[in-house]
Amino acid sequence: MSENRELHQYWEVWYPQAAATGLLLARGLIAPMKTLLFHAPAEVITVEVSDHQGQRLAYGTDLKQTDTTPICRLRREGERITRQDIWPTEAELGLLVLLPGGEVGTLKSWWHAADKKEWRWQVEFYNTIR
Repeated sequence: MSENRELHQYWEVWYPQAAATGLLLARGLIAPMKTLLFHAPAEVITVEVSDHQGQRLAYGTDLKQTDTTPICRLRREGERITRQDIWPTEAELGLLVLLPGGEVGTLKSWWHAADKKEWRWQVEFYNTIR
């Protein structure tokens, strides 16, 4: 991560159907980007992207599951977030993956069986302290 946190954005993923105001599933701090993968999404999620001061930049509310998969692709389109549940392909290698809890890594490899009952993947994590 670069030294200047002001250039980064928070991506928050919520499960809106839990408790009184929803349950935070993940909050990751990353450089601005249009596409982020999210692992183990709930059937419905709400996603908010904000700057370092908490100002909302983009939002997607009650994004419903589009398929039964272990990964969803979140796309920022202006002020709007969209969701597409996917089985990653080579096209997704190199994209960042947000994990429940908020850790963010880079998708390095993905394989799944033809019947989609098993899969194997690798994610690389890198951190620096300045």
